[in-house]
Amino acid sequence: MEGSASNIQSPTSNMKTFSGFASGSKAVSIPEQFFSELLPLIDDVLELKVTLACLRQFDQKSGLAKWTTPDELISDPALADAAEVLTEGLEKASARGSIIEAVDRSGARWLFLNDELGRAAAESITHGGSIEEAPAVQLRPNIFTLYEQSIGALSPLIADQLRDAEKEFAPRVIEEAFEEAARQNVRSWAYVRKILDNRARKGKRDETRGRDVAADWQRVIKKDQRSQ
Repeated sequence: MEGSASNIQSPTSNMKTFSGFASGSKAVSIPEQFFSELLPLIDDVLELKVTLACLRQFDQKSGLAKWTTPDELISDPALADAAEVLTEGLEKASARGSIIEAVDRSGARWLFLNDELGRAAAESITHGGSIEEAPAVQLRPNIFTLYEQSIGALSPLIADQLRDAEKEFAPRVIEEAFEEAARQNVRSWAYVRKILDNRARKGKRDETRGRDVAADWQRVIKKDQRSQ
């Protein structure tokens, strides 16, 4: 028994090892959501490798919209052992929602990070745009940027409230609420939230009935001031 046990190899006995990270080696920027939301979902090594390779390629691109191509990935040394099954890995990453693919009029394939800019760029490519135009796509300021520009520094409690509001209201409506609060010279998230809640109660009659939006805003503000 002792002799047979000594012949059992450790599962790590043939493992290729890593010598460690070199001091001062170049860093790659990866969105925090990759670790908090995406990584727990990925259950396939090939998908993980392709996703990480795409994120590195995105990080090396200038401009707002981040992109890469299947040809760039095939040439990536990190995917040398996965070149033959690269398409499968891309399909899994695309189905997961981390990568967006677009095909231009020439049939060339472009891969984008699935964020607001990437989605806009992919749509532009699909409708005949060129990759040279993609970095020019402009992004609306998100709710955190609007808060910092209009009110001040964020706190964890306010950040949670902003996330909730971002899920509840359209970006344009949020932007208009901050603009209206600024016009009234009120630097308060509670005030902006009141505007949003009043707008939600009124629904979208402003757009469907062609009402005077500016006049309605003034009525909302006056009502808020009376209730304070």
